[in-house]
Amino acid sequence: MLRLALYQPDIPQNTGTMLRMAACLGVAVEIIEPAGFDVSDRNLRRSGMDYLDHVAITRHRSWDAFQAWREEAGLRLVLATTAGSVPYTRHAFRAGDCVLMGRESAGVPEAVHAAADARVVVPIRPGLRSLNVAVCAAMILGEAIRQVG
Repeated sequence: MLRLALYQPDIPQNTGTMLRMAACLGVAVEIIEPAGFDVSDRNLRRSGMDYLDHVAITRHRSWDAFQAWREEAGLRLVLATTAGSVPYTRHAFRAGDCVLMGRESAGVPEAVHAAADARVVVPIRPGLRSLNVAVCAAMILGEAIRQVG
């Protein structure tokens, strides 16, 4: 199973969109706290609607807790980053990969970049900053699912 990890998400609507997408695609979600909003079931239900019953969500209290869990599980971490050098369509995804999306406001710190096993980018036109995090997640997971079946 592929996984989607959300690093300290700050916008509940984007998180809800990604949870709904994960439910529909059969992708597990890892939420790495602290988030910029209350990630209680009640608040997630507001943004994720009735799809939350169809997605496996694990909350990790910190980056260190997530890293310890990931290392124990033996999962490869694929970071989506504007600083990536490999377009996501050229990356060889594997079953069990964990695709990490950074904060909408700040991405991820250098220590998280360094911990990633791979760094992929969604190429965009020059002069533009970035795509919405949920749109990027959908594009990257769609390609990963296409590759691994």
